[in-house]
Amino acid sequence: MTRVAAVDCGTNSIRLLVADADPATGALVELDRRMTIVRLGQGVDRTGRLAPEALERTFAACREYAGVIEEHGAEHVRFVATSASRDAENRDEFVRGVVDILGVEPEVITGAQEAEFSFTGATRELTGRTDLATPYLVVDIGGGSTEFVVGADEVLEARSVDVGCVRMTERHLVRDGVVADPPTREQFAAVRADIEAALDAAERAVPLREARTLVGLAGSVTTLAAIALGLDAYDSRAIHHTRLPYEQVAAITERLMTATHAERAAIPVMHPGRVDVIASKASATATTRAHSGICRPVSP
Repeated sequence: MTRVAAVDCGTNSIRLLVADADPATGALVELDRRMTIVRLGQGVDRTGRLAPEALERTFAACREYAGVIEEHGAEHVRFVATSASRDAENRDEFVRGVVDILGVEPEVITGAQEAEFSFTGATRELTGRTDLATPYLVVDIGGGSTEFVVGADEVLEARSVDVGCVRMTERHLVRDGVVADPPTREQFAAVRADIEAALDAAERAVPLREARTLVGLAGSVTTLAAIALGLDAYDSRAIHHTRLPYEQVAAITERLMTATHAERAAIPVMHPGRVDVIASKASATATTRAHSGICRPVSP
């Protein structure tokens, strides 16, 4: 077994996994897993640059993770960065900071690579399942981008589009630097119009309507599942492979869209860093299902 560490830095969150890996089989024994909301993509949609305060939040998380990695004695470290990093004019500042802290250069991956990684991770445990129809539509709704991938045993077609919960929230739900509380129907109509346009663009490359099972991943999708399950605390084991009918997703989305900031924050499983963007992400989940016409469960 080889002890490895992986860091996934997205637009809204940064995640760490330390595990013992079997090079022959790829099997993992998890040792440490953690997630921090850093909102690296703050303002990137508007300015095209990573904000100084967003960089510092991210570097603070990296310093914490560096200590965890050293404590566990990981032999290999891989750092992957996605949408906000690849869009930012000043991403070299981000790269230099990560190298200084962790001693490894972050891989700023393309949307196509992100789509492939999302599909591989989301469907790995679904191989051989006879209760789920294929092909799958894997949807990774992030803070800056969303990946749509159709495939069964391997990727058939994929497309990454610049529609994420942070982008949509900042673009349509913020006025004078503050998220509307609660957002208006007109504001959410603008969010959904952007999502529909992105779905139309994705469908020109990816046969969305040929899929038979929608597989959702990322934190806000799992938060929807946790809400549906009525959990008092976030429990990844209970959430993993949860099946949600569209009607339940739509009902939770409606609840989140009409709730105030305080009402969303009071939901027991709601991470404080998702309170202001969860409604946009829920809207993306519901709109994707409605657009694709998939009647199978959403399976985070």
